[in-house]
Amino acid sequence: MVFNSTQFLIFFPIVVLVYLIIPKRVRYIWLLAASYYFYMCWNKKYIVLILFSTIVTYAAGLLIEKAESVKVKKWIIAGGFTLNLGVLFFFKYFDFALLNLNRVLSILHIEAVDDPFNFLLPVGISFYTFQALGYMIDVYRGDCKAIRNPFKYALFVSFFPQLVAGPIERSKNLISQIESMDTKFLMSFDRITKGFAMMVWGMFMKMVIADRAAIFVDNIFEYTYALGTFDGIAGALGFAVQIYCDFGGYSAIALGAAAIMGFDLMENFNTPYFATGIADFWRRWHISLSTWFRDYLYIPLGGNRCSKLKKYRNVMITFLVSGLWHGAAWNYVVWGGLHGFYQIVEDLISPVKEKAEKALRIKTDNFSYKFGNILVTFAFTCFAWIFFRAPSFSEALHYIKRMFTNYNPWILFNDDIFRFGLDIKEMSILIAAVALLLIADIIRYVKGLNPGEFLYKQNLWFRWAVLIILVVVILVYGEYGIDFDSNSFIYFDF
Repeated sequence: MVFNSTQFLIFFPIVVLVYLIIPKRVRYIWLLAASYYFYMCWNKKYIVLILFSTIVTYAAGLLIEKAESVKVKKWIIAGGFTLNLGVLFFFKYFDFALLNLNRVLSILHIEAVDDPFNFLLPVGISFYTFQALGYMIDVYRGDCKAIRNPFKYALFVSFFPQLVAGPIERSKNLISQIESMDTKFLMSFDRITKGFAMMVWGMFMKMVIADRAAIFVDNIFEYTYALGTFDGIAGALGFAVQIYCDFGGYSAIALGAAAIMGFDLMENFNTPYFATGIADFWRRWHISLSTWFRDYLYIPLGGNRCSKLKKYRNVMITFLVSGLWHGAAWNYVVWGGLHGFYQIVEDLISPVKEKAEKALRIKTDNFSYKFGNILVTFAFTCFAWIFFRAPSFSEALHYIKRMFTNYNPWILFNDDIFRFGLDIKEMSILIAAVALLLIADIIRYVKGLNPGEFLYKQNLWFRWAVLIILVVVILVYGEYGIDFDSNSFIYFDF
């Protein structure tokens, strides 16, 4: 079940209505049943995987808390990680590992190993696995207590708004809210209004912008044999918009749906394309994952509390793993490696840059300086997105080669740009929608308010006028319907 489906538009109001009228003491049971149903609408069999991860990490949490020695606790952690990452490897990385093994065997003139398995990648497996692993580490560190109620813990792992594409919630945040469900007063008009506004905004980002941009981007990346400089740049820019609105739209809907039911999930995006550096970008993009890797991988490796060389090693390891987390393919690893490389270079040239700015008397406390940094950061981010979007590493290299060797400025002055699936009307709708997104992000950047919070602070007439207009725009200009098959979210594959 996906958020932008008729099925969800029926499912969610029923869940909320029952949730609000049933006794408070059984609310968590209802939400757990709804969450399992939500996931099983995709594939009933794979609910076993969530149950397995839940049982293993629930038991590990209790055992860690009871263990008297650090050594025993570490063995329990190791066992929990081995079992969970073993399942993740089997379903997500086994084919990738076998493919690379067979490449090595072919070089050695040894017969290839056949793949005996043919499984679908379980939706959201990386998200709920990392959330459960984070819980085990938090219990080990003493950041949270092991939860005793197995059904409440199962809800923590499977809470449907953020189950299949995050945000990857921290134990201290979500478990404490689940534990206090029976004391909450949920019939709050203000909370429901904010949540509904976030859901509408997320639908706008997904259905009007992301799915429309996808048509354009898919066509460009499919026909790279005829690619040139400017359509290559357009494809990279288009994908930057698509993935932000696709994943950011999902996160907005998830936050809104959770808010309506009385839960506060962590923000996953904060105007990422207004970042003034790559490190700043990762403080704004997929925040729940970047902070997960920071706290559970980068810092345990030593973080920046070591020599420069080791610090850069830690950065590269973190980003290479992050790339592999996103997908079992070398182009994802290269994408992660590029971001690690960017951060290392950024850190290395920072002192030189500061000295040059002082020598040249460049003012750094004004709009033009920030804007220049934003443009440079965005350009490097878009370049890396090519590796993320391309079907393979080799095709990404081909794309870049065509982009730098086939100069074709004429497409800016004729109708060639419209051969990629969007005519002038559809392109105009996309540009107008992106302009509205830019305004919303400027408000967020300046005021620090997400769309739901911003609308809540406005007068009632303005608030509902905006929401009604957005709903109408989604219904009229949104990409959906029986013949439209691009309605799944990009991060469902991770």
